[in-house]
Amino acid sequence: MAGVVAVVLLAEAVFIAALNWFLGVVVDRQDMSLAGLDPDVMSTSSKIGGVVFGLYFALCALVAVLVAVRDRAPAGLGRVLLISAAVVHGLLGAFAWGLVGWTAFLFMVVVLGLIVLLLMTYDRAAGPQSEAPGGGVPGQGGGPAARTEPGPAPAGAGAPAGRTDEPQDGDDEPQDSVPAQITVPAPTTP
Repeated sequence: MAGVVAVVLLAEAVFIAALNWFLGVVVDRQDMSLAGLDPDVMSTSSKIGGVVFGLYFALCALVAVLVAVRDRAPAGLGRVLLISAAVVHGLLGAFAWGLVGWTAFLFMVVVLGLIVLLLMTYDRAAGPQSEAPGGGVPGQGGGPAARTEPGPAPAGAGAPAGRTDEPQDGDDEPQDSVPAQITVPAPTTP
């Protein structure tokens, strides 16, 4: 899955760089001014923009390759790069719908979906919450894995009285069923 995202982002990097370079060459050969701007400046800025965006998407592809090789979720700068690439594809998709057509919009949405799927499918299995504190043995330490089932409350001056089978005030009305004990939900991801 991450390999597919890497290939798509690398192909997009090459395409964006080549398209902007081509547009820079076209502007340079036209030798026309747009609202008083120098054609050489427009040509150079188009080429520089193409190279910058190409390198950006290539770097995002490198992050996807590292995710595929390591089989771990991206972290730190890599995660920020992939999130920013998803935002860029969302914005480009919105502009593509109005300027280019629905096919370009569809491509941008598919790439956006692939990036979001990459970010969501790789769970941080080695993260700080999955390991039990206290040397990895559940039941020791103070983290979430060390919780135990609540026991019976001690009877004393401040403790509430235990429930008996005798009817009490409010038993005539329907009540929600309450389980006899509370269980901590088990994690659903491997």
